[in-house]
Amino acid sequence: MPDPVKRNRPYDSSRRQEQARRTRAAILAAARRTFLAKGYTATTIASVASAAEVSVDTIYKQFRGKAGLLKAVYDVAIVGDDEPVPFIEREDVRRWSADPDPVRVIREYCALFAVTAPRVMPMVLLVGSAGVDPEAQQVWAGIRTERLGGMALFAADLHRRGLLRPGMGADEARDVLWVFTAPELYEMLVLARGWSLDRYGDFLAEALIAALLAR
Repeated sequence: MPDPVKRNRPYDSSRRQEQARRTRAAILAAARRTFLAKGYTATTIASVASAAEVSVDTIYKQFRGKAGLLKAVYDVAIVGDDEPVPFIEREDVRRWSADPDPVRVIREYCALFAVTAPRVMPMVLLVGSAGVDPEAQQVWAGIRTERLGGMALFAADLHRRGLLRPGMGADEARDVLWVFTAPELYEMLVLARGWSLDRYGDFLAEALIAALLAR
C-alpha cells in the first residue's frame, strides 16, 4: 500500500554548483583568449559567449558586462584560480609574513612574480591599453589601486619588523615596490628586450634588496 505521507528528501545542490563552476571557468578561459586575440575594443560579449558555448544572458548575469568580465579574468590571472580566497590569505603570503629573513622573502616573491608574469602581465597591459572606454578606464584605475594596496601591505610588514634600511618609511618602500613590479618594466625588459623570466626575476630581487633592506 503506498505511503500517503510524502517524505521530503534533502536537496543536493552539489551537482548544480559544480556545473556553475565549470560554466564560469569556461567563460573566463574563453574571455581571456578572446581579449588577448582581439583586444578589448573588438571583443564582444557575443563572441565570448560563442567561444564558451553559453548564452549572452549567462555572461551578463554573472559579470554584468564586458568590463566586469575583463576584471574577473584579471583577478584569476593574479592568483591562478577563481577561488574566493583573498591574496593576503594565500599560502605563500602567509609564509613570507612569518619568515624572519627578508632577503629570502624578496627573492622568493620575485621568483614567483616572474613565473606568473606571463599569465598576469598580458592582461594588465591589455587593460591599460583599452583606450577611452570609461568602464575599462575604471577597471584600470582599480587595478592600479589594488597593486598599490598590495605593495603597501608588503612594505608595512617589512617596516613593522624593522627590516627596511635606515631612514626609509613604509610609504617610500611601498612606492619602490610599486615601481619595480610595474607592468611597463616587464614589457620593456621581457617583451621588448627579450630577457628570460629568470633574469627578470633575479633583477627585481637584487634591485629591491638593494633599495629596501638594511644590510
